[in-house]
Amino acid sequence: RDSVGAMKTADETAAAPTATAPATASPAAERATGLEMSLMYLKGVGPRRAAALEEVGLVTVADLLRHYPRRYLDRTTTVRIRDLDEAAETGQSVTVIGQVRTFSTVGRPPWLKGPKGESAAKGGYRFVLALEDETGRLDCVWFAQAVRYVGHAFQIGEWVAVHGVPRKFGRQFSLTHPEFDKLSFSPAESADEADEPPLPDAEQTEAELFNTGGVVALYPTTDKLRKVGLDSRAFRRLIRSALDRFGGEVPETLSAELIERYGMPGHSAALASIHLPRTTAELDDARDRLKFDEFFFLQLLLALRHRAASMETSTVRLSEVGERFRALHESLPYELTNAQKRVIREIRTATLGGHPMNRMVQGDVGSGKTIVALFAMLLAVDNGYQAAFMAPTEILAEQHYLNIRRMVEPLGVKVELLVGKQRKKARAAVLAAVESGAAQIVVGTHALIQEGVTFGKLGMAIVDEQHRFGVVQRAQLKSKGDSPHVLVMTATPIPRTLSMTVYGDLDTSILDELPANRKPIRTAVRRENDRAEVYQFMRDELDSGRQAYIVYPLVETSEKLDLKAATEAFDQLREGELSGYRLGLIHGKMDAWEKDDVMSDFKARKLHALVATTVIEVGIDVPNASLMLIEHAGRFGLSQLHQLRGRVGRGAAQSTCILMADPKLSLDGYHRLKTLSETTDGFAIAEADLRLRGPGDFFGVRQSGLPDLKLANPVTDEAILTAARAEAFELVERDPQLRDPANQPIREHFLRAGRRDLGMAEIA
Repeated sequence: RDSVGAMKTADETAAAPTATAPATASPAAERATGLEMSLMYLKGVGPRRAAALEEVGLVTVADLLRHYPRRYLDRTTTVRIRDLDEAAETGQSVTVIGQVRTFSTVGRPPWLKGPKGESAAKGGYRFVLALEDETGRLDCVWFAQAVRYVGHAFQIGEWVAVHGVPRKFGRQFSLTHPEFDKLSFSPAESADEADEPPLPDAEQTEAELFNTGGVVALYPTTDKLRKVGLDSRAFRRLIRSALDRFGGEVPETLSAELIERYGMPGHSAALASIHLPRTTAELDDARDRLKFDEFFFLQLLLALRHRAASMETSTVRLSEVGERFRALHESLPYELTNAQKRVIREIRTATLGGHPMNRMVQGDVGSGKTIVALFAMLLAVDNGYQAAFMAPTEILAEQHYLNIRRMVEPLGVKVELLVGKQRKKARAAVLAAVESGAAQIVVGTHALIQEGVTFGKLGMAIVDEQHRFGVVQRAQLKSKGDSPHVLVMTATPIPRTLSMTVYGDLDTSILDELPANRKPIRTAVRRENDRAEVYQFMRDELDSGRQAYIVYPLVETSEKLDLKAATEAFDQLREGELSGYRLGLIHGKMDAWEKDDVMSDFKARKLHALVATTVIEVGIDVPNASLMLIEHAGRFGLSQLHQLRGRVGRGAAQSTCILMADPKLSLDGYHRLKTLSETTDGFAIAEADLRLRGPGDFFGVRQSGLPDLKLANPVTDEAILTAARAEAFELVERDPQLRDPANQPIREHFLRAGRRDLGMAEIA
């Protein structure tokens, strides 16, 4: 048994009573006490609020204590009203805390018609709120539609924090459409709802707290939560009450040695300080401790997973470098790059022993991953095994099938294609060839992992563009053989910090060199007034026999985003700037056969230009396409733009990518696009994109089978991540089942809180 499985089995009975409650509290969970008690029984919650909390994943007291603040108000750094002059002159954003004195709605709503049918002037309808502190008065103003939201949000006497850029009119300061957080109940406001218990009282009045200083936690909430009285101030009171009642039951999660080595506060103290910090220094220490916990237990999962994989035995030993492998190498019309040679050697070494390879190959656009995968597959074939190659789309699968078959069928290798659209008779023939072993290489989509697909002797499973697949799908492909070697490939360079977080259990090979015959793609940023020049350049390219892509972010018009749609652009271009040229249209809502027909025509040069959505982002290979125009480029992430750009530059001709900026694109957005025009280094671009977009959205992190990070950020917390990873991997090497009594807190927390993640972690 691997380490994770051994720990689970050994402690199944003991750990069950303290397992984390499911999203929907069972009767047993409702009867639980302490940290696992249902929030329904916490003072100030009740059934209605409990139901609203459950919708956002807060079921138990433990869940509530892990509902961390979204930001903080440092009362010592807020600005008093009489001191706003400097901020008003410089345009600096400030935070002001004051008490509501008056508010009123002025004018007539613009969506209502007047006596003669005219609508009210847009600037006339507004909501004005007057705040006061001990130094003066500040007016906060919201106009038009915003009045609907803020018009009923305030009560006289309550304390509010507002954030924005102040303006000064005469001697009076004002904020227009400020962000705001309600900090306290007003004296006149009842905290009770008709069917809910009162929220617990604070030990000191909120007014005193906000008037005298300190660090105030502001919590994430939703409209549904606000409707039942659970805004930021209510969360403060509930969490304070929970800490008062259950804070002593919060268990330690790390060993005493680790805590002492890094000078960290205890887990219970850190949890209290993250919610009720007395100073910013105390808050920083608490955040660092809880971030370390998140990274450490994530890395512990990865370390155990890596150890389990290294201990897994496999009968698939690819010891022979056979005649087909050598024949392909000799038949190539070009020399492999040093990076390709290095990665092929790494794959050969990893498949020699009695353990299955579990490797990821990262390579920038055009770095030659497919030929590396083909050598890996031939390594399996030469040793008497089959190879499977799974691609995310039918277009891409068919393209790989045709290219692979062209290269290896002359070497006597039988290649088959398995996709969903095949007719019953053809599919039956392919399935029979796969089961008998006659099909030595099988290329396909998700159809490869469907029930009824049986391999005779699968030795190498390859997943292309692996982030397009979920954890379970990758595991299903592996299950088609007896511990086959697994190679996953991605053309999206993964920054080191994210790779450590999501793929820390995989061995990694990097293709960091482009083939010698590839010319760098020229990239230019253009604005709307350059459009005529851009189209003339495109016509010149088409007249010279080249082809072009024109990429749009949406399929249909969206009033909300106000973007041109690919379908509209296709009609406009065909009748306007590109009339006389043969255009094709391809997008994700088309049937597979329609997309195949369009792509086939484009590859066969029956079309001059292809109007497309991001369905062409990955893997489409048309060497004659030398120009790409990306509309609304500011709407894409940098890494996605880099992927799209990689669809050109695949032939010998000089290729160009033009990024068309939106008319309303900000200066920062324009400079962001300019960075793409200045480099073709995918890893540098990925690092920049990760910093801009954050780790949650950058890459398919949610498909990794790992727990979410609530506080820790691989981008900004690299030092903590590196330390936590080193400690976790060293611990697993030294005490893989965490049997040392000193590691008992780690073991208990891992089995208690990590239980819900273990299943998916093992699969991945």
